[in-house]
Amino acid sequence: MANPGVDDWRVLSGIIVVNRNGLRWRDAPKDYGPAETLYNRWKRWGAMGIFVRMMEGLAAAGAEPKTVMIDATYLKAHRTASSLRVKKGGLDA
Repeated sequence: MANPGVDDWRVLSGIIVVNRNGLRWRDAPKDYGPAETLYNRWKRWGAMGIFVRMMEGLAAAGAEPKTVMIDATYLKAHRTASSLRVKKGGLDA
């Protein structure tokens, strides 16, 4: 018999925790399954439009707008992001 893998609800909860808290996939709590599983399902479900359909379903169900909103104003930048200038001898030298 094949391994059924990690439960979809647990993985979805893990994806939410990672995104809400700005975690790296490898820093997700182990309770949600392996980090690779969380990432792979996030990529696969995103490509399949699962998250878009979830939000459309919530909006169509007459939920209050504040419960359907996704806030993308919190974005973490890598510490080297501010120093990405072209070095001497580069393209604009």
